Amino acid sequence: MDNNNLQEKRIIVRPDEDKPQVFRTLRNIDLNLLTIFEAVYVQKGIVNAAKVLNLTPSAISQSIQKLRAIFPDPLFIRKGQGVTPTAYATHLHEYISQGLESILGALDLTGSYDKQRTITIGTPPSIGALVMPVIFQAIKESAPQLMMRNIPVNDAENQLSQFQTDLIIDTHLASSRTINHHVLYSDRLMLVCRQGHPCLNGPVTDAALQRFEHTLLMLEGQNLSGLRQRVQELFPERQVSFSSYNMFTIAALIGNSDMLGLMPKRLFELFRGCWPLAEIDYPPVSKEQLEISLYYNKLSLRDPVLESVIDVIRRAF
Repeated sequence: MDNNNLQEKRIIVRPDEDKPQVFRTLRNIDLNLLTIFEAVYVQKGIVNAAKVLNLTPSAISQSIQKLRAIFPDPLFIRKGQGVTPTAYATHLHEYISQGLESILGALDLTGSYDKQRTITIGTPPSIGALVMPVIFQAIKESAPQLMMRNIPVNDAENQLSQFQTDLIIDTHLASSRTINHHVLYSDRLMLVCRQGHPCLNGPVTDAALQRFEHTLLMLEGQNLSGLRQRVQELFPERQVSFSSYNMFTIAALIGNSDMLGLMPKRLFELFRGCWPLAEIDYPPVSKEQLEISLYYNKLSLRDPVLESVIDVIRRAF
């Protein structure tokens, strides 16, 4: 009898362990849908998932639609003959595959349940080196349970519109009705050379600068046509002998050659600790400004956790 009473006391949920939001979420969802979710995720397609579960493709599609109504995300995007999961779907899979306890964490849409969630942020390598330490510190202070994944920017507009990344931080993306952005900071442009460069020994004139080879940062997918045109007007006959997608590579090359290059001031401050770089005092370049902005899909604001992260990042800058 005493043992029975003890057992009853053990299963009583203490107030500090109560997770009402989690259980309300569980009550309103058919957990069989999660089985279908996992099948589509693993099989990478609705038809294959239907075969595994012995259901019709129509039934699988209807179940995915029900999940989309629950979660603030489309979960799967059509790709060829199959589907590819969004960043949010990958997050769900990581929890669901681990068992019920992890499922409880994944289903808590408000983020109040103390389980990890991964926030995916796309940046170019150089911008990531500048902003990610600030973002990491700010998010850890506000929401220590969150994890962060930094990925490269390949096709920013598609990455956001197809939910392959949660956020992107970059100089400028093509305008789209589905994407919002907030400017985090602006930075002036600099003309840079190595320390002891011959052009530093005399007056910096257009003719003097034209004698040296230039580097070029390739910005595929970014809409900086206005800046490109102004730079072309400043150096109409410049000889570009080296181009790269990576500003780190360009900085290293400038520091070890007589080549010239353009870079934002914050990157110059970062790079000159690694390579002997110097600024060329050339006002037509230094008056140019670059804006570094945070981009996200407008539908992301349906996700309370992601909305909070966006707010934390904006306040951090």
